[in-house]
Amino acid sequence: MQLRPNLFRKLDSGIALPQGIDYPSDDASKPLALLARCPAYAPTPLRSLPELARATGIAQLSVKDERGRMGLGSFKALGAAYVIADDAVQTGTDPFAEALHGITYVTASAGNHGMSVAAGAQIFGANAVIYIAETVPESFARRLAAKGAKVVREGAEYEASMAAAAKAAEVNGWRLLSDSSWQGYTDRPWRLMQGYLALMAEIADQIADAPTHVFVQAGVGGLAAAVAAFTRKVWGDAPGIIIVEPDAAPAIAASLTEGRAITTTGPVSIMGRLDCKEPSLIALKGLARDADMAVTLSDDAVARTLPRLAAHDLETTPSGGAGLAALLLSEPHRQALRLNESSRVLAFVTEGPES
Repeated sequence: MQLRPNLFRKLDSGIALPQGIDYPSDDASKPLALLARCPAYAPTPLRSLPELARATGIAQLSVKDERGRMGLGSFKALGAAYVIADDAVQTGTDPFAEALHGITYVTASAGNHGMSVAAGAQIFGANAVIYIAETVPESFARRLAAKGAKVVREGAEYEASMAAAAKAAEVNGWRLLSDSSWQGYTDRPWRLMQGYLALMAEIADQIADAPTHVFVQAGVGGLAAAVAAFTRKVWGDAPGIIIVEPDAAPAIAASLTEGRAITTTGPVSIMGRLDCKEPSLIALKGLARDADMAVTLSDDAVARTLPRLAAHDLETTPSGGAGLAALLLSEPHRQALRLNESSRVLAFVTEGPES
């Protein structure tokens, strides 16, 4: 496990970014109001794990378990589907079932984001076109198709399929719905990240004592930035926020260290949902203000922790368990992370084992 940067307190909030990049939202009221109208919505559990807490030498471990989120098996259900629902509300049509008839949403996905786009489009009468890379399993393509999406394979990796999706949006007049953001593309990803705040609002109602530490995994950084923004709003500067990435894709860590957005290179990681070589600019701006430290993990290290998580009824993927893996592997770095016997850690299992 590598700590980057090896300093515990606010990172450089003056990170160099293009103009027009806003901070993430910290207001969960809008997504909560919209979710209240959704029959599939219910808060996911916040689990207390005293045995793992004792084993890691801390006082308390609380884990937000997103594996059952709205039947899609991932926190991503709160993202793209929320944006599509918000678009439907803005049409003024009631009921919303066909509010977006004739509209097509297009994206690239290596996992749960595509399912969220497909599910949201299906609910509100829109079409969904999902670009996937050649390496994405056929089982995932079938799951997307079962949600009514048209699936297109393009490129050897996610970045190539994302470029193809963006081109298709431009050529066909479709709505690009990415979970990342870049210069000139910010509105939908900003709202998508706002949807993730719902899980943090649930935690604020569920947790007994404020956490001293928050471990959260990052791909492009959307979930991590939403978690960090809400943490600062509700619990202030006290909690230490630790961002966890694969060492094959340390886009957030490298960017925060360099003080500007960095595109990284590296091999394919088994943490596929986190294997993002370039950060979301909105997320990066928020994390530069709100996060304390970035941690990178090897594939082998994360793989070794998964049976231990499964033994505690937390079966998940390497991506879903990366944040907890960082805690379980933290022993050599306790002093740098300021972990001790009075620490109260909040972590996230973000997806089910077959997501």
